[in-house]
Amino acid sequence: MSIDQNTAAKVAKLARIRVEQDALPALAREFNTILGFIEQLNQVDVDGVEPMTSVTPQRLKRRADVVTDGDQAAKVLANAPDAREGFFAVPKVVE
Repeated sequence: MSIDQNTAAKVAKLARIRVEQDALPALAREFNTILGFIEQLNQVDVDGVEPMTSVTPQRLKRRADVVTDGDQAAKVLANAPDAREGFFAVPKVVE
C-alpha cells in the first residue's frame, strides 16, 4: 500500500492537523515508512506464542470476586448535605 500526497492531505484533514502544502511529500513518505513497518510485522510468524501482559514474566495478582457493601454507609452519608433513613436526600426535580 502506498500513500500519495492527496491521501496524506486527507488524513491530516481528518486528524485536524494543519499541514502546509510543501510538507505533504515528507508526510506521505513518513506514512509509507510506517505502513512498511506494519507490513513487516504482519509477516512475523506468531503461531504458538502466548499473549503477554509484560515483557517480564509475571502473574497478575488475583483476589476473590466477592460483592460487599464496604460497610462504610455511615462514613459515606456523613458527606451528604442531607441524609435521611440511610439514604442521600435530594430535592425533587420532576413534577
